[in-house]
Amino acid sequence: MNPETDRAAILELFGRYADIADMKSFDELPRLVHTDPFTLDFESVAGIPATSTPLDDYVDVLRSSFDPFVATHHVITGHVITIEGDHARAHAHVRAEHWVPTQTADAPNRWLVVGFYDNRAVRTQAGWRFSHVTLTATYQENAHLLARHADGARH
Repeated sequence: MNPETDRAAILELFGRYADIADMKSFDELPRLVHTDPFTLDFESVAGIPATSTPLDDYVDVLRSSFDPFVATHHVITGHVITIEGDHARAHAHVRAEHWVPTQTADAPNRWLVVGFYDNRAVRTQAGWRFSHVTLTATYQENAHLLARHADGARH
């Protein structure tokens, strides 16, 4: 590969990553995006520290976490990618919106997260994959909906 095709392949990982949740494509896409296992760090959003997880376990969590949302929309922009051989660092801005079922007309039903992804990718035999995904939230609106949504998903 060359630097342009490597960069394009890593950019496509971000698009596929967003589609996992936004298109609820939990079966095929995670294997096209992540290594198995990979490290996920969502501590700034949900208090979940960096954890190495097998892909099958991650898919189960994704499905239970995102299926109950009415819709989600992840916009990932401003990509800065640094490639060194078979390893890369990929920084990007994110605006992620998550809608829960409307309970009342006066209550907000959208949880907004704004921040950055700082990911690591590796070249595998199947192509580039994220080996480490870190989300750093810089702003949230209606974060209480995450807890309410999680409680509702468990019942």
